[in-house]
Formats: sequence, structure tokens, C-alpha cells
Amino acid sequence: MMNNTLGIGLAGFGTVGTGVWETLEKNLNLISQRTGVQVEIRRIAVKDLSKSRLKGVPSDRFTTEWLEVVNDPKVDIVVELIGGTSTAYDIVAAALRSGKPVVTGNKALLAERGQALFKLSHEHHAAIHFEAAVAGGIPIIKAMQESFVGNNIECINGIINGTSNYILQRMTEAGLGYEEALGEAQQLGYAEADPTLDVNGWDAAHKAILLASLAYGFTIDPEKVYVRGIERVRGTDIEFAKRLGYVVKLLCVVREHTDGTIELRTQPSFIPGSHVLSSVHGVFNAVAVKGDIAGESLFYGRGAGKEPTASSVVADIVEAAHTINTQGTNHRGFLPYKTEGVIMAIEDTSTPYYVRFDVTDEPGVIAKIAAELAEAGIGISGTHSPVNPDNPDADFVDMVFQLHTCRFGLLKDTLKKIETFSCVNSRPVVFRIESLS
Repeated sequence: MMNNTLGIGLAGFGTVGTGVWETLEKNLNLISQRTGVQVEIRRIAVKDLSKSRLKGVPSDRFTTEWLEVVNDPKVDIVVELIGGTSTAYDIVAAALRSGKPVVTGNKALLAERGQALFKLSHEHHAAIHFEAAVAGGIPIIKAMQESFVGNNIECINGIINGTSNYILQRMTEAGLGYEEALGEAQQLGYAEADPTLDVNGWDAAHKAILLASLAYGFTIDPEKVYVRGIERVRGTDIEFAKRLGYVVKLLCVVREHTDGTIELRTQPSFIPGSHVLSSVHGVFNAVAVKGDIAGESLFYGRGAGKEPTASSVVADIVEAAHTINTQGTNHRGFLPYKTEGVIMAIEDTSTPYYVRFDVTDEPGVIAKIAAELAEAGIGISGTHSPVNPDNPDADFVDMVFQLHTCRFGLLKDTLKKIETFSCVNSRPVVFRIESLS
């Protein structure tokens, strides 16, 4: 028998929290008609009670003590929206120990401390729902849990950080430099004042870790995941990619190999201009999932923002309410179903590559680098030395090599030797050239 109205406790009332309130205010009757679920936000934990709040929210709902939210007998579902991995962990753990299902959009928390939290979820029969943790309003988590349940997942390719995608698009279409494009993204509110986790790749990587966990059933240690950001992307790289028929994107790759190991990496990559992911622009996200039965499916939409993220949180609240109303028989909060899995060492992965060297313009540079690559058995498909039109007589130039497929470990070792050459002025910049086939 269904409860009449279930109480919601919010930890955090920032952009997403207010979006959840507004969504429920606007569409609660619609939600109830569709699902039979009635919910009400009864407690809200915030840092500062004096801060101006959304009009229409009763002041007696607020507290500065998150424990009051978790322990309130009128709160049936706890929604964690504060971010971070410390206090957020304490909130989620306390709720699970109380037997209360949790809704969270905190990808860093689940990627870094999910193993302990899912253990608590199992022990206390309380589900963790986290649709909002990956790709904002795109229902990719539910699809992985439900729609692909009869599929072995062969691979997942995703563009799942809107900030980096916007920056790269502006560099591509408007010819902006990295710093200029980043500044524009910050002015428009697409990038935080501290954009580190967006531009260094870790925001996207945390999401990829969650998708891989869902696909392959085991929790993943972030330290085993290869992550590089977009900070060293230059206009030279983007123009070279265009010439070859590619675009530069921050790409997450999740792939199962025949030996059962899982390839999991995030880095700026050349992706074919003919592939649908190349047309994902601005702050939009897209995830391509290939199942052995369903084939390839594409999920596309707004990957962040108040309304899309709130939409996913509210969907999880309804799912959690169903869990309560069916005494746990409708539990779809993820629980690992394998004790362990193996993440492929990044050194064992293979693709073609684009490598840019910052070199001193002197005779024999190309031959010297090419000889070292040849000694290692790495094939060269092309070389190029683009001239800077603003300084055509510069002593320091970019030297670009396009390389055939080889093990990344072999390339790394070879590049370490090349870095020691007196004519090479800095660490080479490497891009994967992806086929996405």
C-alpha cells in the first residue's frame, strides 16, 4: 500500500537545489498523476540562514545542521546536493545507515568513495540513485541500468563535460586561444571561477568511471584511470585536425577487450568529422553506447545547468519513492555485482597519434626525431612544421608528427628519450587519433 506523502530532505539549496524546489512546485500534480507518488520537501540544510532565499520557501524548513535533515522522522528520502567528498560522504553514509534512500548528483563522491557507500547501501537495504551525476538531464544512468540490461557493453564513447566542449568549440570556430575561450566561458557562466576539474579532465573522468562501473559491475579505483585535460590544446592542433578531417574533443573512452580488461581513459582526441560526436557543440553532452545486442545508441542533451540537472534529481526522487512504497522490491540503485575487474594499463592501449614538439629551428631536427621513432619501430605517416604567420622568422617552432598505431607505453618511452634532445624545448603534446568504429 502506498504512503500518502513522502518527505524529502535537501542537503544544499544552491542552483540545483532551488531547481528541484521549482520543478516540484511547477509539476508536482503532473508527477502524481503519472506515478501515484506524492512528495514534499520538508527540511533543507544550508550553510548560512541569513542568505536570501527563493521566494515562497517557508523559513522553518531551513537548518544549518545536516544531521537534523537526516534524522528528521518526517524525512523519508535524503537528497545530497552540496558537492565535495567529505561532508557529502558523511551525509550520504548517515542516511543509508538510517535506512533512507539517497539521491545525489555528486559524481566525484561516487567515483572516489563509492565502494564504501554501495557497501552501506547493500547492508542497510537503502538505494543510492545518481542520474544527475552523469550528463545532467540525459537519462543515461537509467538506460544503463534498465534498457541495456540484456546487453554486454562493448564500448562507451562520451563527450561529457560541457565547459571543455564549449572552450574547444570557440577555439575551433572563432579561432580563440585557450585562455581567451576559457575567459569567455567564465563570463557566460559556463565555467566556474576555478575551472580546474572541468579543464583538467577529472569532471568528465569521474562520470566515465560511473558509467564503466554500471557497464561492467565493479567499483573502479580512480588512480588506475588515465586522465588528461585540454590546457595544452593550441590553435595549431585544431587547425591540423581540421586539415585531416577531424575535430578536437575531450573524449571519454570505455571499452571492453577480448581478454576481459577494461580500457578507461579521458583525454583530448582527434575524432572523425563524419562521426555524430563531432557535431556535439557548446555545453551539450553526448554518450554513444554500443551493446552486443542493441548496437550503437546515442544519448544527447544538456549536460549541466539548473533545469536539466533538477529534472534528473526529481526523476530519482520518484524512483526512490517507488522503492519505499514497494518495500525495496523496486530497488534500482546500483550495487556492484562483481567483486573485482581489471582496468587495462594505459601503456597497453593502442591508437594512432598526433604529436606536437616545440623545437629550436635548426638543421636536422626532423631527421633526429624521426630516427628515434624509427629505432623504436613507430611508423610515421606524416610530418609538418606550420609557420606562425605572426612571427615567420621565429627560432622556436612547432613540429608535428602523425604516427601509426602503436602501444602507448612504447610511445611514452620513446618520447622521454626525445625530450632529452637539446633541440626539444618542452614536453611533447600527444593527441589520440580515434576511429570510433
